[in-house]
Amino acid sequence: MPMTTVSTPTLIAATAEGAASNLAGLPEWDLSALYAAPDAPEVATDLSRALTGAEEFAKAHKGTIAGLLASDGGGAKLAGVIRDYEALQELLGRLMSYAGLLYSGDTTDPKRAKFYGDVQEKITAASSHLLFFELELNRIDDALIDAAMAADAGLAHYRPWLTDIRLEKPYQLDDKLEELFHEKSITGYSAWNRLFDETIASLRFEVDGEQLAIEPTLHLLQEPDEARRKAASDALGKTFGENLRVFTLITNVLAKDKEIADRWRGFKDIAAARHLSNRVEPEVVEALVAAVRDAYPRLSHRYYALKAKWMGKETLASWDRNAPLPGAVTRTVPWPEAKDTVLSAYGRFSPRMADIARRFFDENWIDAPVRPGKAPGAFAHPTVPSAHPYVLLNYLGRTRDVMTLAHELGHGVHQVLAGRQGALMAPTPLTLAETASVFGEMLTFQALLGRTASQAEKRTLLVSKVEDMLNTVVRQIAFYTFEREIHTARREGELTAEQINAIWMKVQAESLGPSISFGPGYETFWTYIPHFIHSPFYVYAYAFGDCLVNSLYAVFEKAEPGFQDKYFALLEAGGTKHHGELLAPFGLDASDPGFWQMGLGLIARLIDELEAMEG
Repeated sequence: MPMTTVSTPTLIAATAEGAASNLAGLPEWDLSALYAAPDAPEVATDLSRALTGAEEFAKAHKGTIAGLLASDGGGAKLAGVIRDYEALQELLGRLMSYAGLLYSGDTTDPKRAKFYGDVQEKITAASSHLLFFELELNRIDDALIDAAMAADAGLAHYRPWLTDIRLEKPYQLDDKLEELFHEKSITGYSAWNRLFDETIASLRFEVDGEQLAIEPTLHLLQEPDEARRKAASDALGKTFGENLRVFTLITNVLAKDKEIADRWRGFKDIAAARHLSNRVEPEVVEALVAAVRDAYPRLSHRYYALKAKWMGKETLASWDRNAPLPGAVTRTVPWPEAKDTVLSAYGRFSPRMADIARRFFDENWIDAPVRPGKAPGAFAHPTVPSAHPYVLLNYLGRTRDVMTLAHELGHGVHQVLAGRQGALMAPTPLTLAETASVFGEMLTFQALLGRTASQAEKRTLLVSKVEDMLNTVVRQIAFYTFEREIHTARREGELTAEQINAIWMKVQAESLGPSISFGPGYETFWTYIPHFIHSPFYVYAYAFGDCLVNSLYAVFEKAEPGFQDKYFALLEAGGTKHHGELLAPFGLDASDPGFWQMGLGLIARLIDELEAMEG
């Protein structure tokens, strides 16, 4: 799935005119590595080939998997069937990746929307023929599978994947129900996801007489002019409020849809399915959440009190939270400078890392301009191992946009390296999927910090990093808390907009602290967070990744021998190893209750450093 970055504050352009001149010639991606065009004959051919291949696979193997292992050379035979299955998944992934990337370039284009919808329907129809395979694999006795893997190296290659899918065994339904759930997804949660995307992309926000899309409107919350920030906040609240009925309905339907699926599958906790897909133990997540919530007073509460003091205020209005400080060093960063900054930071860590990242620029794997209808935010999409990842940005020349570029290229490098594991084992659990992205950000931050020429520059950069970390850790755990409360309350009945607004405001006040005051309209700001819609309970993965990387970077700073080799081994593993196995070479253990304090301690130390500076 696309990896969407957290929206975070940053330095902003001094003038719109200067920004425009510095942002000319931003790259747009070339999707021809997947398909030349939506009407290219290869698209129709591959769609037909996918359906035919899936039907033939089912005809040849449905009802035979258990018996296969009992025959002579059963392990080798099963390995061959898995390879055929993997090839079909690769083909389906290529088609869906192309349709999704094309659609994200302009979600308001009816032709793209139709193409995306049509491909999704055909892929769902084809993949429904393949559902039986993993279900039948999971009915085979563990001892029989283990014996077959011991006897055949080809089958043993797939051990991580077989182990992973068997974790799903207690929550599987019978074949017909699984097929029904799968096919109904088109008119179920997938349809509501699409409605959300198209609604968000079509919204316009009137700021000082100008009609803006969501991305540039959110950007205005980081303007130095407070009146401009307030106008943007008012416009967001007004338009969200006018569309509150739609967002409330989407939220209610998707929460109920998830409750139905969880109940049928036997998940006891509302986030249990996410923990399972992330291959992380619930107690590890609970320890993370508890550690972050306990740290609110010494992190976000303390920082925003400090920022209010710097801005000469008793409290910060919600539209001041991401504002630049008085005297902040602000400028627009041209694209070539952003590219050089990130690549040089990557290169100082490892030339190999920079070489992989450079391909994204040289081979047009990045789509950077802000365009009407384009999906907001940023992501890196892995596509399929036979192709390569793509990165979507909405680049406006802020220092934070440079950090976002570093973040998404980290994902991209990770996805390139993990691709060698093949279509079944390349995907990385979300908790570890943020490792390379946040590490890439940290490398870039440290490089920028080392180049600061004045105390004012240093403070500006530290403020940007602290606010980024607070948005990645504190804010995402607050989002997770909000989701838990929404999904819990929804089990008692449909929620009104007022109820959702109230839960949002309670969680925001708790996490941001008494130095933030909320203006009218802020109660609706939950409406535009895509993670709540596309990936329920995804958000804690950001906090997991940030705290993990803070600890990982501390090991790197100690000049740990062979760190780079161990780091690349972690990325190359893709989804083949558990987080405990991947972190052990660095002497780290996420199940240790004290582990999270290491990462949170780095944020606290940066705030200490800011406190020591003259305001």
